[in-house]
Amino acid sequence: MRHKAVLRLSALLGALALAAACQEDPPPGEVVTVPSGRALSLIDIVTNAPGPAGATARFRFLAPGLSPDDAEAAAADMQALCDSFAIKRIDGMVPAPQQIVISFASEAVPFGEAAPEVVQFFESYRPENGACAWEVF
Repeated sequence: MRHKAVLRLSALLGALALAAACQEDPPPGEVVTVPSGRALSLIDIVTNAPGPAGATARFRFLAPGLSPDDAEAAAADMQALCDSFAIKRIDGMVPAPQQIVISFASEAVPFGEAAPEVVQFFESYRPENGACAWEVF
C-alpha cells in the first residue's frame, strides 16, 4: 500500500513539473521587446498584494539605463507591454485582477521597498474586453 502511495506522489510531482515547464510566461530575466527598442527583462509578476481596485497583477521589468527623461517613451512601452504581454497572462488568475500595473526600474528593487536612488516608472491599467485601459495612478 505504501509503495503505491509513493508511486502516485512521484507521478503527481512529475506531472506538476511538466505543467510548470509548459507555461507561456517567460522566466524572470528573459528579454522582452518594446516599441522604443529598449531592452527590458522581466523581474517578476506579483499577484499577492492587492491594489486600490482590489486584485492586482504587477508586471515588474528591469530597464537598465532608464533616466527621468525617458518618461514619455516608457509610457508608450508600458501600454504596449500591457496590451501584448500582460493582458494575455491574467486569464485564469484567481482572483481575477481588477488592475494591471506595469513598472520599469533602472535597477532591480525588491517589491515594496523604497529606493529613491533608482529611477522607476509605474502605469496602471484596467483590463477591459481583452485590452488595457490606462488609468490615472
